[in-house]
Order: sequence, then C-alpha cells, then structure tokens
Amino acid sequence: MPESAPSQMNAVLLNGHGGLEKLEYGQVPTPKPNAGEVLVRVRACALNHLDIWTRMGMPGVEIKMPHILGCDISGEIAGHGPDVSGFRAGQRVLLLPGMSCGNCDACAAGWDSACDQYKIIGFLRPGGYAEYVSVPSRNVIPVSDKLKFEEWASIPLVFLTAWHMLVKHGRLAKGETVLIQGASSGVGSAAIQIAKYFGATVITTVGDDGKAERAKKLGANFIVNYQTTRTADEVKKISKGRGVDLVIDHIGNNTWEQSLASLAKRGRLVTCGATTGGDVKFNLRYLFTRQISITGSYMGGRPALLEIVKLVEAGNLKPVVDKTFPLKQAAQAQERMESRRHFGKIILITT
Repeated sequence: MPESAPSQMNAVLLNGHGGLEKLEYGQVPTPKPNAGEVLVRVRACALNHLDIWTRMGMPGVEIKMPHILGCDISGEIAGHGPDVSGFRAGQRVLLLPGMSCGNCDACAAGWDSACDQYKIIGFLRPGGYAEYVSVPSRNVIPVSDKLKFEEWASIPLVFLTAWHMLVKHGRLAKGETVLIQGASSGVGSAAIQIAKYFGATVITTVGDDGKAERAKKLGANFIVNYQTTRTADEVKKISKGRGVDLVIDHIGNNTWEQSLASLAKRGRLVTCGATTGGDVKFNLRYLFTRQISITGSYMGGRPALLEIVKLVEAGNLKPVVDKTFPLKQAAQAQERMESRRHFGKIILITT
C-alpha cells in the first residue's frame, strides 16, 4: 500500500518535564512505518492521567525529548511498511495502547502487560497527540463507522483496564456486589458498564451530586457522595452490614482506607492506579483475619480489547465522552483533566 501522508505533520510536543507550558504545538517529520508497522492518520486521541504523569516526569523513567504523548487513538489507515497485509487505505481503526511481543507465554495467555517487552504508546514511544502515528500491525484493530472517531478513542485504555480488573483479576460473578471508586473517571465509567453487563450490583462514588445522575444512567444501582459521607459507612448500610465482594480502586491514597473497609469477609480489592498518591498503609491483621485479597492490575491484553470492541459494536458497552478539544488546545484539555471537572473521556481532535 503506498503511503498517503505528507512529509511534515502537526503535533503537540512535550519539550521537557513540568507544567502545561511544556506542551508546544508545532510541526515534525511524519513517521515512516518500519517493517511490520502501520501508519495511521490520527483522527482522535483521548487523554489519560498517564499523559500528565509523563509530562510532570516520573522517577527513574527517561523520556527522549521532544516527545509526543497520547495512547488512546482512533483514525484511518494511511500506509504501512513491509511485511504487513490485511489493511486498506482509509480503513477505520482504533489502536491497542500497549505494545508487546505477541509471542511469549504471557502474550499467548492474554497477559500482554506482563510481557518483558511491554511498552505503552505515548509513554515510551511517540503517541497520538499528532496527525500521524506508526505502530506495529498487531496494535491495529479495525472498527466500523457506528461510532464517531472521538467515541472510538474513548474506549481502548479505560475499557481494557476496567475489563482486566473486573474479569481477569476480580473474577466478577453474576449476583455479586462491586464498589467502583470514581464514577466520573474513564476507568470508573467503563467499569460500571462492564460490571452491569456481567450481572453485578454496582455501588459507585462521586465527588458532587451533579455527577450522580450520569452514573445512574450508566447503570450504577447506588451512588455515594464521598465528599459528604464516609464511603464505607454507606456501603455497609446498602449491603446490610455485609460489605461488597469486590472493590475497583484506581485512585490510591485518598480512597484506600475506605476501599478496604468496604469489603466483605473474603472480599477482593483490585487496584490499577494511584492518581492521589501511591503511599498507603493498612493493618496486616485486618487483611488476614478477614481473609481479604489485594491484587494489582495493569492494562490488559489484545484478546480482551477484541471482545470489548464486539460488545461496543453490539451496543452492550458505550463510550463516555466528556468534551472534545482541537489538537492545538492540548494544554487546555489537560488542565480540564487536572481540575477533575470532567465526567468520562476528554478528547483531542485532529480534523
């Protein structure tokens, strides 16, 4: 397939670690796909907290500057390198955010994120805050025109993360009760839908009552405002003193104590993030006397995303878009995420 991309493209460049002023809109050479890679014309790219952490800088992580952020990408096939087949120019696709070898035991079992070669697009490799991105063909997943590009871009990371937490690690079963911290986040809004799809009763938390109605529309059975009440107390009232079977926590320090206290005996807590800090503490006696399980979860595998796309195509799962911004307004988009005013995904549009 001949490439149909210009030699230069517009992109938002991260030129150093720090504040929003480190994001600069400019032009760079359009990437050329290597063997086994596909060139994608980016139409939409969703923001994630990973973008902000990368911008601010993380201890022990070296990022080559200038860098292009963004791992949640949808767009169209623009070309490919040697040893690639099965794609056509203009074909609509979304991208699997995590890159892995595809051949090791972990990848074969659907545990891509446990692969020794695992990298996230937009973190350790240039991402989607740009008009074009080149990725391995394994990361390219064809989609239909049932959704807009901004809706498709709202799906990969958060639905994959939530699925991995609830299904792979959490072993969620029909009839169980799950507490999902942070309904307005991307992971939270995805987890509510997945939990309801599997027949669970969902309790979720919000920071203001204005977000409660949106959480209900996604399928949450009970809403707890963590600003006005103690989450664990409300969970115990709702569950008649028992607690929940499973807690999904991607927030960290601010929710950790309440998440543990909300669990029933033999309950499971699955955590995937630490947006409010990763330093937490708990009493080991509480852990073993109540026989609680705590599991860490990181992203997810390609088979899971393929299943998620099928459910989205069938209308069983729906993307949640908060607001769109033109690509050049990436700083304003990140500011909205940092302010926590959003409900669902914030999207950069390149068209």
